[in-house]
Amino acid sequence: MNSSLQASANATAAPQPGFAAAYGVIAALGLPLNAASLWILLRRHSLRAPGAVFMLNLAASDLMLVASLPARSYAHATGTWPLSGAACAAVLALFRANLRSSAVFISLISVDRLLAVVFPLRSRHLRTAANAWKAAALAWILVSAASLPQLLPLPSSWSGGPNCFLPRSDAHGRLVPVAQSVLIFVLLAVNVLCTAVVSVTLRRHRPDARVRNTVDVMLIFIMNLVMFTLCFLPLSIGLLQFGNFHKTLPPLICLASVNCCLDPLLYYFSLDAFWKRREDVDPATGR
Repeated sequence: MNSSLQASANATAAPQPGFAAAYGVIAALGLPLNAASLWILLRRHSLRAPGAVFMLNLAASDLMLVASLPARSYAHATGTWPLSGAACAAVLALFRANLRSSAVFISLISVDRLLAVVFPLRSRHLRTAANAWKAAALAWILVSAASLPQLLPLPSSWSGGPNCFLPRSDAHGRLVPVAQSVLIFVLLAVNVLCTAVVSVTLRRHRPDARVRNTVDVMLIFIMNLVMFTLCFLPLSIGLLQFGNFHKTLPPLICLASVNCCLDPLLYYFSLDAFWKRREDVDPATGR
């Protein structure tokens, strides 16, 4: 790393105690919630159900984000970044990887629920644990490949402190926000489509014995849309504005980080199958 970049690593910015406290609270909540999710999934499920596989990967993704939050909290509390520019790039890459992988796994859960409800018989050969693990592996490969360029050395104009978490002003820095926002918009469309198709199907056909409660079936889709609308969409819109990132993005980044706390809470309360052993789970409703 060149001397100018190393010198900038010790630069200071105005402390932001509000963001520091927010990231501290998110980390304090996200760690036990996602650790408990992993424990329940590994102890009570055989991971032969696609939904359990996707939830396991979602919890792992959220723990990655939680691991990066203490460094963010320190940077905002002190206005300094004591580590190298490479470390800052790694923290930023963890955040972006979580945003992408969480959106992907939430969408995979929606698609899995759609297949179970709309095509319960024809989708049996697709909804297997082996295929779920293949989809999860492919998702991680693509997310990792997209994150690698972000580990490139930061430019010498980097000012240190919390500013290292904002988009870069070079060509690469302008391309990443656009690509990430497009991904979120596409996956949001997938979730909206899944929700609409399942809703129409349940209205046109009287639910059979396996689908006893339409509200229960729709709840997981509604929760997924809430996650996108609350955590992912505001940041995606903010990234496309190319305005004063120093003022507009920090609160949106903080809001997006809340997804690591909401993911386990949403599935604790919206998916009864999460608390059951696999042999007690209804294959159509996930309940």
